[in-house]
Amino acid sequence: MFGLIAVTGLRVNEALGLDDDDVDLDRAVVAVKRGKNGRSRLIPIAASAVERLSAYRVERKRLLGAGGAAFFRLDGGQRPNDCGVRYNFALACQRIGLREHQVFHKHGRGPRIHDLRHTFAVRTIIDWYRRGLDPDREMPKLSTYLGHTTPEVTYWYIEAIPELLQLACERAERNLGGRATR
Repeated sequence: MFGLIAVTGLRVNEALGLDDDDVDLDRAVVAVKRGKNGRSRLIPIAASAVERLSAYRVERKRLLGAGGAAFFRLDGGQRPNDCGVRYNFALACQRIGLREHQVFHKHGRGPRIHDLRHTFAVRTIIDWYRRGLDPDREMPKLSTYLGHTTPEVTYWYIEAIPELLQLACERAERNLGGRATR
């Protein structure tokens, strides 16, 4: 689940809400039927994600059998809940050194699962700058992909990362033809 969120920018509850038939690996697409504000959308996925999701599906079937509607399932076959997923993400971060170990099963401070969505969006925008694409023209695509209502909501990601701000400034300077601004 963490990998799918990282490569698609899904919200954690969108990933949790996926049913097995929402993940079409033959067409390399994930159908989000229960997104934020009741919005639905189709998310294309890369071949590498198809490969990992296919391996997960095979292993899940081997361990849990074929029953159950949820794509992601716990040992008992039920759908994981938001709290459990966030807790397990925190534990994984502790185990790999991104968070300090906590006593009494606390999460501690460090990366949050939502940061995977943020990173996906930022890397997409950085890639546009590096490829010479116009982010203003591309932003509606990313907004739709992320399930945002408008591109203005998605523009927040530009403000949050120094590298992205630098690329935006360099583009603005090129567009101004090197003229100084006041």
